Amino acid sequence: MYMKNIINKLLVGSLVFGVMTISSCASDFLDTVPTDSTGASDAVGTTDNAMKALNGISKLMTTQHYYFGQGFAGENNIMAHYENYPSENYLYNMYASGWSPIHNQEFHSRTNSIYDAYAWYYYYTIIGNANTIICNIDAATGADNEKNFIKAAALTFRAYAFEKLTHYYCWRWQDSSNGASQGLILRLDESTDGMPYSTLAETYTQIYKDLDEAISLFSNTETTRSESDIWIPNVNVAHAVYARAALAKQDYSKALSEAQLARQDFPLMDNAAYRSGFCNPTSEWIFGSYGSAQENNWYWSYGVQFSCNGYYASASNTGAGAIGRELINRIPNNDVRKALFLTEDKFPGYDFNDGSAMDLGYGILGMGDDENAADALWEDAASYCAKMAVSGLAAPYQAGYMYLGGQLKFYVFDTPGVSYLPFIRSSEMVLIEAEANYQLGNESAAIASLMTLNKESGRNPEYTCTKSGDALWNEIMDYREVELWGEGFAWSDYKRWNRDVVRHGFAEGGNAHISIAKTIPASGANKWTWDVPLAETDYNDDLKPGTSGN
Repeated sequence: MYMKNIINKLLVGSLVFGVMTISSCASDFLDTVPTDSTGASDAVGTTDNAMKALNGISKLMTTQHYYFGQGFAGENNIMAHYENYPSENYLYNMYASGWSPIHNQEFHSRTNSIYDAYAWYYYYTIIGNANTIICNIDAATGADNEKNFIKAAALTFRAYAFEKLTHYYCWRWQDSSNGASQGLILRLDESTDGMPYSTLAETYTQIYKDLDEAISLFSNTETTRSESDIWIPNVNVAHAVYARAALAKQDYSKALSEAQLARQDFPLMDNAAYRSGFCNPTSEWIFGSYGSAQENNWYWSYGVQFSCNGYYASASNTGAGAIGRELINRIPNNDVRKALFLTEDKFPGYDFNDGSAMDLGYGILGMGDDENAADALWEDAASYCAKMAVSGLAAPYQAGYMYLGGQLKFYVFDTPGVSYLPFIRSSEMVLIEAEANYQLGNESAAIASLMTLNKESGRNPEYTCTKSGDALWNEIMDYREVELWGEGFAWSDYKRWNRDVVRHGFAEGGNAHISIAKTIPASGANKWTWDVPLAETDYNDDLKPGTSGN
């Protein structure tokens, strides 16, 4: 089996991706030559090479993996197919019918599918490459300061990958009998022998251990990343991954303390930065992708399909993703985040329920049955897009197709889809603090976090919150969804919250295409868990046949 051979090659781990085959003209990112015949001791033989290897892992996070086909390009694919599409409030209606099996979680048990296999392959690729660095850096030639930093960053990469894998291939913590259920295969060296599953508790223990060691090493080095090198982990990234893992494990005190540490020195961005297109790093980007045009990923970039001025939105009728109508309508109209969506409050005087100004199949503005109303709405929507266009960037929706709830959040700064992408922002950490405090029974502190995010940041200067109990919990969930919309969190959040996905079509007051307008219960799809792919269970002799599920 070809896929089996890919996994086998991956697990050998003798070479690090960044020093194997990638050559770059961007001197601050990658500057390497092919070294296919070089062993790990040479690939990580010096701290200079090891630093290139770290860059290589970062590059892998945005690189097209050709075996899997179109669009399987690291975090780009994870954000779209594993998080946005199956969520409640990310709608891509023109493609909804064809992609409905992914939206509706129908592939989770298809273990021979590329959709089931990709996240496993991709994150274990990161783990394998991180292991090569971790296992060889101590013997490398170079200063101890540099070795400490490189090892810490590699440990953080490994923890990041393990933590992400738990979202997709493991049960929720609350379903795990205190961690007794199936966890991951904890490959911590360069060996390729068979290995059984660890428990979920053992998996989180290893994630915590990696991050504890990383944080210790970061604190014992004077080496750090350049301020602009957001694609390389630093101590803030380690704390942020720790906060995520602790939140998923329902270790709320740890989640709270780590989130607070993670956002130190990364202040929330102001409204001008918030409206600048999410294509260049701002003050609150803790971790993200490299996105210079010098490393153009061409048609596999996230921005090609999912930015309002990317290739698709500029040349086709697909739009660039829309937010759920019911969610965004719960957010006050004066909120800077709501301003980044084509919501009905911006177009008073039109009926969005009778099909006169907007079609009720896809939600395209200006495609209704009443020609006069439709034309007028189209003009109003186009005017709003022009008003919200980011200075210096290509205009949004040049193809002329604008959807109800259509986003003006994500832009690109070069064709066809060149941009940086945020993976971790300090806003997420504030929201983790709010959620952790609520779960710890400290509602006043949870409200204080919401005030920090919404009022003190300027996102809504008039924001206030006097809610408690379930109403406060709903407020926290709503603002997490709106703040992080499109950034690759929504499905995992609903899984963690044990919350049904409920999508309503236009006839029910929502804006989902009929093919995905349905309820997906939190108890379904093997507790929302992807089965371990056949490429692993066929290869790994320590896994009994038929035990790919939890």
